[in-house]
Amino acid sequence: MEDDMKKKFKDSENGKKPENEQREEAPEENAVPEEAAEETESVLDLKPLLEASRQKAEEYLNLAQRVQADFDNFRKRNQSVRADAYEEGGRDVIASLLPVIDNLERAVGIETTDDKLHTGVEMVLKQLNDLMEKRGVTVIDRQGEPFDPNLENAVMQGTPEDGEKGTVCQVLQKGYKMGNYVLRTAMVKVVPE
Repeated sequence: MEDDMKKKFKDSENGKKPENEQREEAPEENAVPEEAAEETESVLDLKPLLEASRQKAEEYLNLAQRVQADFDNFRKRNQSVRADAYEEGGRDVIASLLPVIDNLERAVGIETTDDKLHTGVEMVLKQLNDLMEKRGVTVIDRQGEPFDPNLENAVMQGTPEDGEKGTVCQVLQKGYKMGNYVLRTAMVKVVPE
């Protein structure tokens, strides 16, 4: 046993390692293990695929954003069209009621002995006028004002004694407008120029 110890000591002085000890070799600094080399090649192969996938994802994102913007614009347009159609339908209904209002006004203007009937017609006329007011309908009453072909329809000519030249001297049938929209032009008599 003493000989074995001496031999180990002598070997260690000469730089030899004992036989029963396993020697670890340090890997070379630039050497890449075989598995790591395959992994590096695999990563390099995947880089173009990754870049293509990123570009595709960006393209799809842009497409989705455009579709979303188009849908928002469509929804807003649709709401606008629906609101316009609602307003146009309301104007059409009110315009169709104007002859009824004219007839009720004529009926109220007639002398009658039946007070109950007269009162009933007045109440219906008042109710219709209140409804028109709630909907923003106003009467075009421009007697004494200069003639405006956008608001009035001249059906008769007056005489110079009726007023100033080019003015409305008599309203034959009321005109109505709803906001800035003319439902019906007024039929008027105008002093010639």
